Amino acid sequence: MLYRLRDVPAMLRTPGGRRQFGDGVLFRLWPALSRLAWLHRRTSARGARAVAVTGSYGKSTTVRAIAAALGAPTHRAMSHNAWTSVARAVLRIRPWQRHAVIEAGISGPGQMEHYARIIAPDVAVVTSIGSEHHPKLPTLEHTRAEKGTLVSGLRAGGVAVLNGDDPNVRWMAALAPGRVVTFGLGDGCDVRASDVRLDWPRGTRFRLDAFGETREAHIALIGRTMVYPVLAAIAVARVEEVPLDEALSRCAALAPTPGRLEPVLLESGAILLRDDYKGSRETLHAALEVLAEVPASRKIVVFGDLSEIQGREWRHYVRIGMRVARVASRFVTVGRGCFRRYWTGARKAGMPRGAIVDAGRTVHDAAAYLRSILGPGDVVLVKGRRGQKLDRVRLILQGREVRCTIKHCEVRTMECDECPMLERGWGTHRAVTPGWIEPRADRLRRAGSAQAR
Repeated sequence: MLYRLRDVPAMLRTPGGRRQFGDGVLFRLWPALSRLAWLHRRTSARGARAVAVTGSYGKSTTVRAIAAALGAPTHRAMSHNAWTSVARAVLRIRPWQRHAVIEAGISGPGQMEHYARIIAPDVAVVTSIGSEHHPKLPTLEHTRAEKGTLVSGLRAGGVAVLNGDDPNVRWMAALAPGRVVTFGLGDGCDVRASDVRLDWPRGTRFRLDAFGETREAHIALIGRTMVYPVLAAIAVARVEEVPLDEALSRCAALAPTPGRLEPVLLESGAILLRDDYKGSRETLHAALEVLAEVPASRKIVVFGDLSEIQGREWRHYVRIGMRVARVASRFVTVGRGCFRRYWTGARKAGMPRGAIVDAGRTVHDAAAYLRSILGPGDVVLVKGRRGQKLDRVRLILQGREVRCTIKHCEVRTMECDECPMLERGWGTHRAVTPGWIEPRADRLRRAGSAQAR
């Protein structure tokens, strides 16, 4: 602990360190804020209908889509989804508010019980069950049981809104104390999309069937995987008696969530498909599915490290490399030795040696290589684990001054384009993880973030 405390003066010498020090102090306030949030929900905020959203991926876009469909208030920090962030989201509910939409994310066992108790949800939405959380939740069965606590924690008369295409989410129907509504692409779903087709780069079109009503829908979100958040939003809106056309119109105006299949036009005439927020294997495969549908003169993939892999790492990298070879004409890797693994898979699937490029561990090298080859009509997919901050590649290509060279950063409360260290750089400072500022209740989740020292 003394070593950790000695880091504090150095952390306070940089804007990034000060920001993260403040976030760490907030984490430390979890015991007090959680009690206040519990009391607030049962007094001043008791009249609001709370919609809680969880899942392994797709949560943030689903939260935004539901808030849009309901006309519910939004907040720039609504995608912050753990411990004090959940408590603060509950505390933001105003007495006159009709709906509140809250994201709840977990990284280990025992956490969702706290969130369900504080939020007291009237509607629980579950988007997916995937392979992340592996260090603390070793199997999908462990993950679904933990996330299912939100469903079993519904208020009396509450409704569970579940992804009907995910068997581990459908399993949660048995936990629901009341009504269950499903969404997805399957025939048995209450809210269903069919004839899904990409309208690049404007969005996605599909046929919507919702509780017997049918509409032709167009959304600004990109690809089949982004249809699910809108289906969840329509399901919640209809449960909450919002007219279908009104809800659909609001969802149609929703822009992509930053870092989640977000198309960005570059000066070269190329389009960068930014999907750098998460690097789990399911999301990589989903992004490649979208890229396969994109009409482009040339498709380029920039991948970083995978995150939270279950099982042997080499096998997953090889499979993804094989998939890239079938979709893209060029493959660029950035990370801690992932090149050889990806290379093995891509070569196995027939990609030429010269089409596979190792950009080392720096975003600057990756951006320099892309700048040398990108032209009009090209599409480049950028994806990696969140801590790599591969969005810096996009910012460099857009002409931003990027002096931050940190290879791994766990800053979670702001994006690179907001970070005061982006243009300033870290200089001779080094990153430390100030675990001493964690709340005692969060020993299961190491909430420390990269700091300056």
